[in-house]
Amino acid sequence: MLDDRKAAILRAVVECYIRDAQPVSSAYVTQLASLGVSPATVRNEMAVLEQEGYLLQPHASAGRVPTDKGYRFFVDSLAGPAPLGEPQAELVRMFFARTHGELEHLLHETSELLSRLTDYAAVVVAPNAPEPGRVRSFQLVTLAHQLALAVAVLANGAIERRTIELPGEVTEAQVHRASAALAAFLVGGPLERSGAVPRTGDLTTDNLASATLQTLRQPDYEGAEQVFIGGAARMATAFDAVSTIRKVLGIMEQQFVLVTLLKDVLDRGLSVAIGTEHGLASLADCSVVVAPYEVDGERAGTVGVLGPTRMHYDQALTAVEVVSKKLSKALQEGGKPSAARHRGGRARDSHGGGPGAPGRSIGSQSHA
Repeated sequence: MLDDRKAAILRAVVECYIRDAQPVSSAYVTQLASLGVSPATVRNEMAVLEQEGYLLQPHASAGRVPTDKGYRFFVDSLAGPAPLGEPQAELVRMFFARTHGELEHLLHETSELLSRLTDYAAVVVAPNAPEPGRVRSFQLVTLAHQLALAVAVLANGAIERRTIELPGEVTEAQVHRASAALAAFLVGGPLERSGAVPRTGDLTTDNLASATLQTLRQPDYEGAEQVFIGGAARMATAFDAVSTIRKVLGIMEQQFVLVTLLKDVLDRGLSVAIGTEHGLASLADCSVVVAPYEVDGERAGTVGVLGPTRMHYDQALTAVEVVSKKLSKALQEGGKPSAARHRGGRARDSHGGGPGAPGRSIGSQSHA
């Protein structure tokens, strides 16, 4: 526990360093904190805070900067998330009023929204489905010579896409017949529906339908949770050291690490993990703010921001909390995400994240 004066001095140092990214002097704290004491007294108190691990003096003649312990005290002493500014609140209202459609598009756009609200990298982890989604429509279309695209639209808005290699003897008419047979078999049921597509009487058509169905049933990355990343470029500008930027961007490319990091923070009952608290040495200069989004009162996925330890914690906490609640509501109204299938298992950035974006990624190929 810190007495009131030390607490006020520490908060002043943290706020100044977050704003200016420069070591904070005792003279500056004296002016800012309005403590009614001399700079010498403030300097002595800052020395005590340094001895107790809340502050650090980078150089003998420099001011002080907060440590992870100092940031933790600051975060824990916040009265609560700061309200969103009116421009940010309007941005959120407009986003969720106009954003509809398939699940991946919503999550991808949500990551970009959260990054815009905070100026940090935003991460949205898609729900990992325990049950299959019902197929609303299906179509198999020819893309080019010896290449077709199978598209299954699920009832929750998710879209499954698969490319299919065609043998040379398959005609356009046979692709249409295979498409009709698959649609009749799949629509109204789960994509994993057991059994075989009824025979059409044409061997080539039947083989194509069978191979397409087999490909649709095969996940690209079984059991993986998709990760959508917005604002990676914003994250890079938050650091001066090129080596730190490389480490951070490297971690952001590792989907499993990101998912594990966010899950671990939530499982520990935290909404903020600062510096070394999250246990990843390569992210020792970063903090993470996370919140779950829910459907029917159950955790469906996670949203969060990744930024420097000198992040604006009150603003980040507010943005993450607001977006998680709005996303929960949007998913509840648009269909339960627990029924979604998440194939592909790859992290996607704010520029669309690969082939087939914003829908499901194009998956494995099958020879008919």
